[in-house]
Amino acid sequence: MSGLNSMYLILILTLSLLIAHAVVSSKLEAIDVLLDRLDSQRSSPSAQESAARAVLQRLLPAHVNSFEFKIVSKDVCGGHSCFLIENYIQPSRNKPEIMIKGSTAVEIASGLHWYIKYWCGAHISWDKTGGIQIASIPNPGSLPPVKDEGVMIHRPVPWNYYQNVVTASYSYVWWDWERWEKEIDWMALQGINLPLAFNGQETIWQKVFMQNFNISMEDLNDFFGGPAFLAWARMGNLHGWGGPLSQNWLNQQLILQKQILSRMLELGMTPVLPSFSGNVPAALKKIFPSANITRLGDWNTVDRNPRWCCTYLLDPTDPLFIEIGEAFIRQQIAEYGDVTDIYNCDTFNENSPPTNDPTFISSLGVAVYKAMSKGDKDAVWLMQGWLFYSDSAFWQPPQMEALLHSVPLGKMIVLDLFADVKPIWRTSSQFYGTPYVWCMLHNFGGNIEMYGILDAISSGPVDARISENSTMVGVGMCMEGIEHNPVVYELMSEMAFHNEKVQVLEWLKTYAHRRYGKAVHQVEAAWEILYRTVYNCTDGIADHNTDFIVKFPDWDTSPKSVSGISKQNRLLRTLPGPRRFLYQDTSSSLPQAHLWYSAEEVVNALKLFLDAGNDLAGSATYRYDLVDLTRQVLSKLSNQVYLDAVISFQRKDVKALNHHSQKFLQLIKDIDVLLASDDNFLLGTWLESAKKLAVNPSEKRQYEWNARTQVTMWYDTNKTMQSQLHDYANKFWSGLLEDYYLPRASTYFSQLLKNLRDNEKFKLEEWRKEWISFSNNWQAATELYPVKARGDSLAISKALYGKYFGH
Repeated sequence: MSGLNSMYLILILTLSLLIAHAVVSSKLEAIDVLLDRLDSQRSSPSAQESAARAVLQRLLPAHVNSFEFKIVSKDVCGGHSCFLIENYIQPSRNKPEIMIKGSTAVEIASGLHWYIKYWCGAHISWDKTGGIQIASIPNPGSLPPVKDEGVMIHRPVPWNYYQNVVTASYSYVWWDWERWEKEIDWMALQGINLPLAFNGQETIWQKVFMQNFNISMEDLNDFFGGPAFLAWARMGNLHGWGGPLSQNWLNQQLILQKQILSRMLELGMTPVLPSFSGNVPAALKKIFPSANITRLGDWNTVDRNPRWCCTYLLDPTDPLFIEIGEAFIRQQIAEYGDVTDIYNCDTFNENSPPTNDPTFISSLGVAVYKAMSKGDKDAVWLMQGWLFYSDSAFWQPPQMEALLHSVPLGKMIVLDLFADVKPIWRTSSQFYGTPYVWCMLHNFGGNIEMYGILDAISSGPVDARISENSTMVGVGMCMEGIEHNPVVYELMSEMAFHNEKVQVLEWLKTYAHRRYGKAVHQVEAAWEILYRTVYNCTDGIADHNTDFIVKFPDWDTSPKSVSGISKQNRLLRTLPGPRRFLYQDTSSSLPQAHLWYSAEEVVNALKLFLDAGNDLAGSATYRYDLVDLTRQVLSKLSNQVYLDAVISFQRKDVKALNHHSQKFLQLIKDIDVLLASDDNFLLGTWLESAKKLAVNPSEKRQYEWNARTQVTMWYDTNKTMQSQLHDYANKFWSGLLEDYYLPRASTYFSQLLKNLRDNEKFKLEEWRKEWISFSNNWQAATELYPVKARGDSLAISKALYGKYFGH
């Protein structure tokens, strides 16, 4: 009997696996249908070839005749997307030397990038991370040939996705078309073919709400956020903060969005457009009193100020939801044409449904998708999977499955947003058969912090793709802010074209050679150290720069107990091993900063970098990395100095407190001088880009206030309480250190010294009052900051190394 039971169990398990495999196959077949439809709608081959040539013209104008480009069908690539690099037949003077073919213009641009990287030793990164290194590319007529049969590189998965919904505010907010054109070129060269396109949506909403639903502009002024805070107004986290939006802004952004979409389409990209998530103006509740509209709870204000908090959500099951959602999609199509079938919607992101009943959750998903599909019958719902990590207590398997299975087969794609640290595909049966994109989140708030997990990037997408019953359909980069850590983004972009895991150490050797234009052994040795330290964060902690210079601790420094302090101090100095944690003991009364590596080893890497200075001093990419590494080392040193100062206060040692506090303040001054020596670490650039978009003085003041506020206090305050999001978007920028972080630390330590001399407890509230008043004034100020570097980065870095580590 037991034998029959065993056989029965085996049959049941086999049947279950077959059913699961069949479901996965059906969903992936539906994705194939989508891909075929999108392919049929692309720009003509000649238009895409012209767009790819224009990328070449902007990147390598001297080599515009050295390459020939040709669009080929996927049949040439075995039914997949690919690029082919071949020697041009019968090359001659002023004729092409290299032929690059691809299934889209993005593939052609990717092939061009692949060729100049791996045959010419060139390097391309954002301008603010050192820009391009093309000095190693031979002159026209001397380009290195590829092997006789050429090279074909397939995409192992169809899509390379790009952006987080908040990147639009942290990084793109002040961009004009000139900057966007550079970014779209960068995207094409990196192989990105599925980017978000979120500009201009407020203008679409203005037309929808005013023309269709009797909402006034005054109502919308309370609904929209200011330019630097639009991402959170879109998600229903806040309303009105930083606003209102002028008609100039609305018109400007719509024009810009049309330029962006036009270029993306020319290059064969599939833009992802926004859709309706249920976030509505407060006035809608008065106009439609019977509609099921709920006021949400507070999101990070200091005292539930209704001017900014507690937005309104229209229930997806209300008929009005579908009416508004359809109107929005149709208005986008009327403005832009039928440019995509893929729409982003994050109704439940940091906003849990009112009940965890799976049947109800399924009905919500049905309604959200119906609103899209009524506007576009071929619509596919792209959803950030952040909620499954951030609110995992709510989204248990029954709730996840109910939402993911609420739409037809292949009509939902999930972004496994934080797969570089917390991959959800592993614990959710491949999102219960739903197609997903393996994404690297990496960055919060656009902080400038050297950080990454290169091993996870180099292997995670491959592990996911080859796993049993895999539903992975893409890789993606979902950072909150860009223009930092170029090594991380170059490797992640490459994973769109790698079938096998990358051997990171070998890859880093070629990366360093390409980035600086030559092989220098000290730099190679430095990158080996950085690989196993800074870029090997395996502690599972989501990195968000908490270095005490840029995120100053707002806490009561009074000791809980002397013995506890001694224990913590001892822990810091004796914890062994190459990976150390700075106060990760949650029982500690001292603040914590994230340190996942041996600081001493990274100081050694800096020394090696400095030793390479004679060979690389003229390289902009080298200077950027040198400044960033020096900043990283000094900022971690400052964390220890701050703690030494606080411990001195707790021990009532005036002399030691004065010594350590002065050292902390000097570090801020020295780092500011360092950052001022590189164009890419300047506050002035951010502020001037904001003001440049303004067309009148009032806009200029508003945009500058938005720009200053986002990178400092971020959100609202009262007289004695800082914003709960203060320093969330902190930046190591010259000007910000000297004029904002330095006065903050100075008033803090002055208060500590005064209280200690008067034998009083630290008066935290007094310090907060003084500091918040200063911050409010700084945010509203208009003083100018430099937009051009001053000083010699190498000389400054050498001097600072000698000053702090020379012994």
